[in-house]
Amino acid sequence: MKSLRILIADDHDIVRVGLRMLLQRQPCWTICGEAGTGQEALDLALLHKPDIVILDFSMPVLNGLEVTRKIRKALPGTEVLILTMHDSEQLIRQVLAAGALGFLLKTNAKHQLIPALETLAEHKPFFTDKVSAILLHQYLSPGTVGGADPASGDRLTPREREILQLIAEANSSKQIAGRLSLSVKTVEAHRTNIMNKLDLHSVSELVLYAVRNKIVQP
Repeated sequence: MKSLRILIADDHDIVRVGLRMLLQRQPCWTICGEAGTGQEALDLALLHKPDIVILDFSMPVLNGLEVTRKIRKALPGTEVLILTMHDSEQLIRQVLAAGALGFLLKTNAKHQLIPALETLAEHKPFFTDKVSAILLHQYLSPGTVGGADPASGDRLTPREREILQLIAEANSSKQIAGRLSLSVKTVEAHRTNIMNKLDLHSVSELVLYAVRNKIVQP
């Protein structure tokens, strides 16, 4: 099993205890910190640079969205799993836009937390069945984040479409650079151009766009 360093952030002690008990059953996983506020979560993430942050959406001082944005900007290699009691479509879209790669309802945490973390450890998205159903609704509905937009897709060069496909298939910038014989800096510049052209703001939105526009298969 792959080793992981995990930060737990929830303002309820009992939730942190429950998460800790689940995580401690995994022999190669380490809890590198626990936070009770959004600011503590951010400070500990910057200090310990964990592989994954399990982050409650409703945090005091800084909320989950603010913390996610700041972590993803400062630590692009750290994935964020949002843990919440709520599953509204607007909240899910906000979480995706902030850069979180995982969304898990607290009611599903007992059975799905470990699979979620294993998936995020591979830098791939994880969503519960109910959230996936909401995302499917977005996929089928025009005008949503990452929606099908042939006109915007046509603005991408063949190279940019190729890189978008590789990003959506969960390849890192280093992996893409190796496959296409490019520098990592060039790949990252292409990714920035793609996001600007499509008016997207996170890898999660890029993945959703690529699926909806049949650049990759779901």
